[in-house]
Amino acid sequence: MKRIRASARVDPDAAPAFFDLLANNPAIEEARVLEVNTTLSGTETFLFAIDGDASAFADRAAETPGVRSAEVTEVDDEQAYALLVMEPLETPLFEAIHRAGPLTGMVLRTPMIYRDGTMYGEAVGDPNALQQGLDDAPEAIDVGIEAISEFRGGLDDPKTSLSKRQREAVGVALSMGYYDQPRGATHEEIAAEIDCAPATVSDHLQKAEAKLVRAAMDEFGPSV
Repeated sequence: MKRIRASARVDPDAAPAFFDLLANNPAIEEARVLEVNTTLSGTETFLFAIDGDASAFADRAAETPGVRSAEVTEVDDEQAYALLVMEPLETPLFEAIHRAGPLTGMVLRTPMIYRDGTMYGEAVGDPNALQQGLDDAPEAIDVGIEAISEFRGGLDDPKTSLSKRQREAVGVALSMGYYDQPRGATHEEIAAEIDCAPATVSDHLQKAEAKLVRAAMDEFGPSV
């Protein structure tokens, strides 16, 4: 079983309006598909994380063909979350990019990332199925394989690769304000909470943070 990372760049002259909104909008630094829910009727609901101008995204999304509704929650000046209900049949090129198929023997994973005219994504399964999808992709889509490796399950997922004690240390540190500015807790205070030595807390946090940072950098592809 393989883990395949790929990118898809679309000819700007052929890009659908919604792809333009996600990948070519100067007001949006990056958009990430976090979750997708598909109904029997074919209507899909997408949860996006948006880095950039949330108001600009909401205004354009509501007027984009194929988008039935757009609800945006702004976290701060730089990040927001958007829940979009879409009719994929009205945006066929976007659907082809998103699904590359659909492909038998292949599972697309989230997040799917849109940045600087390109979508980055990851799939798990049979590379031959992906190749078939690439062969069937519209001419306007230039798909490239970034990397192929063995799928390692939980080792590829920082949420499951942390040990129990690492998760405990990070969870307590987070709840005590260790990651706030200024810091709300020290290693000594966290150690007292989880009943271990401060040096052990430092070791747990350093190893957990290294796993999370490596996974994040790998997950989000080239930073350009």
